[in-house]
Amino acid sequence: MESATYHTTVMLQPSVDGLNIKSDGVYVDVTLGGGGHSREILTRLGANGRLFSFDQDEDAITRCADSDPRWTVVRSNFRYLRNWMRYYGIDAIDGLIADLGVSGHHFDDAERGFSFKHDAPLDMRMNRQASKSAADIVNSYSADQLTDVLRLYGELRQAHRLATAIVARRSRQEIATTGELADTLSPLLARDRSQKDMARVFQALRIEVNHEMDALAEMLHGAAMLLRPGGRLVVLSYHSLEDRMVKNIMRSGNIEGTTEQDIYGRSTSPLRSLGKAEQPSAEEQAANPRSRSAKLRIAEKL
Repeated sequence: MESATYHTTVMLQPSVDGLNIKSDGVYVDVTLGGGGHSREILTRLGANGRLFSFDQDEDAITRCADSDPRWTVVRSNFRYLRNWMRYYGIDAIDGLIADLGVSGHHFDDAERGFSFKHDAPLDMRMNRQASKSAADIVNSYSADQLTDVLRLYGELRQAHRLATAIVARRSRQEIATTGELADTLSPLLARDRSQKDMARVFQALRIEVNHEMDALAEMLHGAAMLLRPGGRLVVLSYHSLEDRMVKNIMRSGNIEGTTEQDIYGRSTSPLRSLGKAEQPSAEEQAANPRSRSAKLRIAEKL
């Protein structure tokens, strides 16, 4: 059973319901995390069904170790989805689910450096074997580069002021911890929204460290190609940047949102959205505040 202290799965039933699981189908969970979605999928698969679950975090892989012959766990970034499916001899899949939220464990484990609420090394690597940490970015990027990261991935209007403050602070002493970064930026944030803006700073750095937008684009395109007709793509997103990419590929077949048409004026998108985005119930949001920003989108392969 999934450990509640590790991660609480968001919208478990509606998201897995969205896959419309066939007992003998092939399914992929590209965000294993605490294993909630994967284990629920397994309960709906028959003896001939198969499930592949991806995660690049060794902690998640270790916690979800299982001897179920139907289940293959892959330690890899989900951007390599197509390569791994080819490796396992899978030409097409019946459904793919992605929960793009950061595991609650990552926020709660102080030493991982994902949260400004703990004073810890400024790390934020999903894959601890990756070479570049948040500290490397904060201490080596130019003011212009930091401005771009904070503006694009954090959607912060004061990105340039924050970047300038970081460069000034590090010129005196390296910024090595989450606390030092927070202390540097706190005086520049409006008191009534300081928590929200600081979260956006940390979000922006996390996205840059883990190349999240590039990885998401590759995974979504790979999923659209791998799904067999009638197969389902189910995605939970948590901020506007990733939700926009998900919405675009479900509606137009590409992350840019460009609608392409054939000579008869019909859309050539390989997917069609099934309904509007859903959000967690009021009860779930109250029980799990981290679910409040979640949006569930479902599409079907034509």
